[in-house]
Amino acid sequence: MIDLYTATTPNGRKISILLEELGLPYEAHAVKLGGRDNDTPEYRKIAPSGMIPAIVERETGFRLMESGAILIWLAEREGRFLPTGAERWAVLEWLFWQVGSVGPIFGQAHHFLRYNVGVSEYGEKRYWELTQKLYGVLDKRLTGRDFVAGDYSIADMAIWPWISRFEFHKTDLDSFPAVRDWYLRIAERPAVQRGYHQPKYVNDIPMP
Repeated sequence: MIDLYTATTPNGRKISILLEELGLPYEAHAVKLGGRDNDTPEYRKIAPSGMIPAIVERETGFRLMESGAILIWLAEREGRFLPTGAERWAVLEWLFWQVGSVGPIFGQAHHFLRYNVGVSEYGEKRYWELTQKLYGVLDKRLTGRDFVAGDYSIADMAIWPWISRFEFHKTDLDSFPAVRDWYLRIAERPAVQRGYHQPKYVNDIPMP
């Protein structure tokens, strides 16, 4: 049994989607962010960074934080969604692209374009432009492909929840047709639909 400490954010949804795809038993624990739950001594024992997501393997006490690390650990543990050989490196390449580029840049876009509109014209312009560049990179990669790195993998599961906030980015997915088609393809998966609504239902999956 996996205890998943999470919230209804893109990083949190990555892990619940993978757990659903793997069919593993887990219990999702909602963590209130902003210091209410995630900055307590008890939670810091699970995730020293105080961030979500984090997991604990109930039988062994093994714990892990950071969404990229959790995705890799679960995929390797179960032998699914992370291939071997050259394909493995393609998956990891695009997983780390999400962790190193999409997450930080889109997170700033959420800050300026969604939650603090009007505070900084420079910030809004900068992070909207950067998000458009990343959408362009992804669209080019997906042109002629069903998934970002061979078969459906943890790279897709890492990127997709961030794209599901395209409205936060003031982005029309029709401007990136390969991304749109990939997004809709993944949104149809029952495991993705279940994982999206963990640890609780907030809204339907946004549709372009």
